[in-house]
Amino acid sequence: MIRRAGKPPAAAGGLETMGVAVTEPAGAGGGQGGRAGDSARRPDQLPSGRHGLLRSFVAANQRERILSAVAQATAELGYAEMSVEAIISRAGVSRRTFYEHFKNKEGAFLAAYDAAVRLVVRHIRRAYLQETTAQARLRAGIGAFLQFLASDPELARMCIVEVLAAGPRTIARRNETMRMFAEIIEDNINELVPSCQQPALTAETLVGGIHEVVFNRILAGRIEELPGLAGDLLVAILMLDVDRQEL
Repeated sequence: MIRRAGKPPAAAGGLETMGVAVTEPAGAGGGQGGRAGDSARRPDQLPSGRHGLLRSFVAANQRERILSAVAQATAELGYAEMSVEAIISRAGVSRRTFYEHFKNKEGAFLAAYDAAVRLVVRHIRRAYLQETTAQARLRAGIGAFLQFLASDPELARMCIVEVLAAGPRTIARRNETMRMFAEIIEDNINELVPSCQQPALTAETLVGGIHEVVFNRILAGRIEELPGLAGDLLVAILMLDVDRQEL
């Protein structure tokens, strides 16, 4: 899961007394080691030195900070210019810690992308399952998707724009995600427009069109417009009730 910078993960009760003694690398966070550097640490960084936290908790905290840093660095620099150094400087971890979690920047990007997809799917599902009709579900799902992207421009740019520059493995994962969204729309097309003779192709086309709308607004710096487009995008789906012979 990606946690945004400045939002430390909640610690489970009793970790301070139950955990083993774990040391945060002295080089993490720009070389500030020991208690003297704690005042310069980000809110989500653990204290340096021996702090009695569980190793699993420390590792999870480090991983979450790296994933958030990937989104931030990707949005600021672009995938091609992003380096491991750019990631660790934003995450406040050492280079050794980074390589304990990921083989390279591609692996870190792929993990960050997967985490972001899980977040948006959970967000969409929560809105989607509250509705009982196909039209309302589509409206809620599209609206939740656009609202999620608009609320986090860094994740939006990473998932929609920079994913296309991150190599074939990540592009394949992105295509899987788009197929998943197409299947959701296809299920609703079957209910909403029974006369549609190519629901799978139609759903694929709709997902591609929505992606292009989002892509263009992110590139143009108009991401705040996305939530207001949900109604118009739903209208495009409702226009599917056309007989092929009429065309």
